[in-house]
Order: sequence, then C-alpha cells, then structure tokens
Amino acid sequence: MPSSDVCSLLQDLIRIPSVNPDDTPGTARTGEAELADFVRNYLENLGFTVKLERIQPGRPNLIARAPSADGLGKRPRILFGPHLDTVGVEGMTINPFSGDLYDGKIHGRGASDTKGPMAAMLQALTNCRDMLSTMPYAIDFVGFMGEESSQWGSKQFAKHHAADYEFALIGEPTSLDIVHVTKGSLWATLTAEGKAAHSSQPDQGENAILHLTRSLQTLNRYLVPTLAKSSHPVLGHSTLNIGVISGGTRANVVPDCATAQIDIRTTPCLYARGGGYQAVREFIKEHELPLEISHHVENPPMDVPADHPWIQRLTKVSKNADHSAHPRTVGAPWFSDAAHLNKAGLPSICIGPGSIDQAHTKDEFIHVSDLVDGEHFFTEFIRSLGI
Repeated sequence: MPSSDVCSLLQDLIRIPSVNPDDTPGTARTGEAELADFVRNYLENLGFTVKLERIQPGRPNLIARAPSADGLGKRPRILFGPHLDTVGVEGMTINPFSGDLYDGKIHGRGASDTKGPMAAMLQALTNCRDMLSTMPYAIDFVGFMGEESSQWGSKQFAKHHAADYEFALIGEPTSLDIVHVTKGSLWATLTAEGKAAHSSQPDQGENAILHLTRSLQTLNRYLVPTLAKSSHPVLGHSTLNIGVISGGTRANVVPDCATAQIDIRTTPCLYARGGGYQAVREFIKEHELPLEISHHVENPPMDVPADHPWIQRLTKVSKNADHSAHPRTVGAPWFSDAAHLNKAGLPSICIGPGSIDQAHTKDEFIHVSDLVDGEHFFTEFIRSLGI
C-alpha cells in the first residue's frame, strides 16, 4: 500500500538544489550532479544498476536499469523519466529548498515541476521492489538533465538509447492526466540593422528600432492569422509571442541595431511543413522585411495516438483507491523531454501528480493528497504489468 514515505522523499529531493544554470538561476548551487548522486544511491539500494552519463560538465543523465532475475532472458523495457533540473529561484517568496510541509502542501522549488512526479515514481518502485526483477517488463528509471532550457539530456538519450525501449512515461505535473499530444516550439532572435548617427541629426542615420518595430507589427498582423490556420483537433492552432525587445545604447544616438526574441508554438501539421523557423524565414522573404534570424532553437511537437496500446493500459489504472476515475487523455501547449523521445521513435507520454499551474511559481508547492495519489497510481500501474 502507498505510504507517507513519499512525503519525506520529496522533501529530501527539494532540499538538494538542482537549478538549471542557464538564464537566471538565482543561486550559486546549480546543476544536477548532487541530485543525481542521491537518486543513484536510492535506486542502487533497490537493486538497480545505475550509470551517470555526463552530458555537460557536472550535469549528467541518470540511467538506472531494473534488477533482473537469473535466467529471465531479455525483457521488453519501459522507463519512468522525470527531469532532474528545476528553473531558477530568483523572486521566490518562500525558501526554495526548505521542503516545508504545512496546510496540506509541500513547498519548494521543484515540488510540482518535477520532483513531485519523481518522488511518486521512485516510491512506487520501492513499493513494488519484490516484483521488479521477475515481472514480464523491465521498468527502468531515467533522470534527464537540462529539460528547463535546451533538453540536451533527452536529446542525447534519444540518440543513443531510445531503441532499447518500448514506451516512456515522462514525469511532469499533469494532474495524473495522460498528455499524449503537445505543441513544439521555436525560439528565435530577430535582428534589424540600422546606421548610427547623432540624435540631433536623425536623418543622417537609420533607426534600427523603427525597422524592427515596424517589422514586428507586420509579423503580428499577417503571420499570426497564417499560423492560426495550422490547427490541431486537441491542441488548437499555432501561436506567436514577441517576448523580448531591445536596442540602442543612448537616447542621443540613433540606434544601429535592435533585436527581438520570439516564441512560436507549433502544431504537428505546421512542423510537418517545415516548422516555425521555415514559416518565419519565408514570411520575412515574402514581405521583404529588414530582419535576420539568429540563435534559433526548434523543438518538435508530440503526437501519440490516444488508442496506443500503452495508453490504453494506463487508462485502466485507477487514479484513487476511493473511486474508479481513470486518467484522461489530453493535450498541452507546452513541450517536454517526451517530444525528443517520440521524434527518435520511442512512444512517450507525460504524466504525474501536481498541477502545471504551480510549476515555476514564486511559492511552488504540491498538495500532499495529489502526491499520494501519484504514488498510488504508479504503484498500481507497475503491479498491473506483473499480472
């Protein structure tokens, strides 16, 4: 039966900072190495064979192979795969690494995204430790580094290990719904060049900020409706957001450079036609905009059919011991490590306790009741595979 140990386990995980060092971490204690060591020791005590694969300095993936009884032969493998890193802690109104429990909630960075799902998965493996080596399926555990920035961990894993697995359950706070479709994303920087001049003679220069803002108005007016035509029955349509704009050096200098950072969320059909990058590049060319695209990163969408056999297995597992509700199959506008695994041919979904509404917040938390439901769900799922 599920135990309260999952609460103390989550508190231990939160108290080990694993902040992604990219962007604005808000702490000097960054990277996934310390948390990976903790999880390695935890799983080795369950009989797992654990390897830390270095992806970047001090930032490994953790790959734990399930124990296997002698003479069992080669079993099909699935994996539980939360990410090890969290977003930064700057601006949080609580101690980000306290793991405090009050008002029926556990607080701290990662409580929801995604140490809560991680704790539920790990505790479920503990609950089922006596059957892990003999059941028909091997259930491995993979902790991915770097999900909160460029997903180098899942990209490397997909390249080298995806073929070893039949299915992946990626730990994310989905309220225990099965997220089987997600949008992809394009992050890109748009640059407009101008000509510097003294502000007393602006006609002697070319104002890069004006070039940029006029171009952005054109993008917003004409590209957005075009993106809206790329729709999906679950995800809706592709979208554009202009998130950051910068340019110039002083008020008395005509700016010779200005940049904007954009975010396009792509549906599967837009991605199949070349993705957000191609759409922006063709639009700039067609409208003769004075823009260059740089520093672009495009992540794929994810689309696993709702009738996939493993999804059907998951929908039969009860969310809560007190009622017969089953997880729903839903879509999400965000992206995750699962998208890179799917692109490599490994069917993957996102699932876990907690709400995405609490992810990345200044007072991040997870309800204890949700965490325990997650432990129970994964425990029952593992047991269902041993029948």
